Amino acid sequence: MNIPESHLAQEAIAALVDGELAAGPAARAARHLTGCAQCRMAVEAQREAKEALHGSADVVVPGDLMSRLCAIPFTADVPGAGGGPGSMSAAPGELTVTGGSGSWSVDLTPQEPRRGAFGGQWLRRGVAGTLVGLGAGVTALALTLPADPGRATPGPAADPGPQQHTEVAPPVLRTVTVGSSGAVGPGGTP
Repeated sequence: MNIPESHLAQEAIAALVDGELAAGPAARAARHLTGCAQCRMAVEAQREAKEALHGSADVVVPGDLMSRLCAIPFTADVPGAGGGPGSMSAAPGELTVTGGSGSWSVDLTPQEPRRGAFGGQWLRRGVAGTLVGLGAGVTALALTLPADPGRATPGPAADPGPQQHTEVAPPVLRTVTVGSSGAVGPGGTP
């Protein structure tokens, strides 16, 4: 039984050169490199590329790189769904899907929010609703609070009912004499 020879993946080679492989996979890669000249050459090429990047001054990245990378999903050919060949293509601001049942497009341009149409109206309604709710809460609170007991109510039949009084009493002082005799001082206890 022959096991086909396998080589290190590009990601594994890059991780090995960068020192990011864990001990177990790094040991397996080292064992593989002892017998595989092709992978040794790939590791050496990766090391040279790494040294060249570190030795170079500033790397210049094109200004439109991000927009080109973001456009990849829209510009790549995608087979259509539904049993037949189809494709998807994108143009600036539009996505077109073509399939066995026809084609259709989707507008991708960002829509400007309409100012004044609903924004101000909903804001006014929200503020008005908040003020009405606060007013109802204050009214309900005022109706449920007890009347002020200090105010006199007019009329002879007005019975103020039981009233609560709070008085502050001074502390009571006691003198206790401590001694060897069994005598008790004034106000003390035996």
